[in-house]
Amino acid sequence: MASERNGARGRGAAWAAFVAAAIAAGCGAPPPAPRPSPPRPPPRSDVELPPGPDPAEACGDTAAGFDDWVAAFGERAMAQGISEDVARRALGRVAYDPGVIELDRAQAGTRPTFEEYVKKRVTPARLRRGKVMLERHAELFGRITARFGVPKELLAAIWGLETDFGDNQGSTPAVRALATLAWDCRRAPRFRAELSSALRLAQRGDVPVERMIGAWAGELGQTQFLPSSWEKFGIDFDGDGRVDLVGSSADALGSTANYLAGYGWRAGEPYGEGSANFAVLSEWNKSETYRKTIVLYASKLKAK
Repeated sequence: MASERNGARGRGAAWAAFVAAAIAAGCGAPPPAPRPSPPRPPPRSDVELPPGPDPAEACGDTAAGFDDWVAAFGERAMAQGISEDVARRALGRVAYDPGVIELDRAQAGTRPTFEEYVKKRVTPARLRRGKVMLERHAELFGRITARFGVPKELLAAIWGLETDFGDNQGSTPAVRALATLAWDCRRAPRFRAELSSALRLAQRGDVPVERMIGAWAGELGQTQFLPSSWEKFGIDFDGDGRVDLVGSSADALGSTANYLAGYGWRAGEPYGEGSANFAVLSEWNKSETYRKTIVLYASKLKAK
């Protein structure tokens, strides 16, 4: 029995030695540490992320957000070449004008008939004044008609209907009106362009911001040009070196004739309803009632 126990002990010792050897060889060793991942390449500098929304292109239906938009618009204007001085004087204290929005929305209301409009606008007093102005500025009207082919009585009619021959050019600061309409979502792109034109007019020295006083929708001068039309068609007809449609009757009337000629006015041809020139007048004002009123007023001024 002893020999068997001794044998068993020998066999047990041999098994224990085998197990120990197996463990030492790694059968029971912990798993190897994971291999490190290769480093990630740095982000590519030539990959452009899509741009975020331009704050100068925002719009709104109330005053909320207006000031932030004005600041963004001013920054963009300066990036496009407007001086800091012009941007500051034009936009530094500009305020949202709810009255302008009310007038804009009211355009869709009831409109007067042609007869009602003529009775209100082509008054005996305005007719007498028109004839006086034709005589007083005969030489100026003659030069304009000779150059552009637009009849003097038609120019006088536009001048009288728009501002009573320069006496009533409006009372609304144009930048305030244009900025309000440029922020309003209804026609924002159109009036952003007009506001940009107004800043460029001030930049080139045509008219300082402080003298940009006009109608509620930003029209300026003795014949009520929007800034983009002033920028495109305005001319220095009095030769003083700048285009001043506010203070110079010569510049205002010459620019009006240049505007009509630019849209295809046909010199020496009639301008009544159905004519090619009546169609050109639609570029001045889309309202048929207004165009018919211009024609009627002009015909009365022409009559002896």
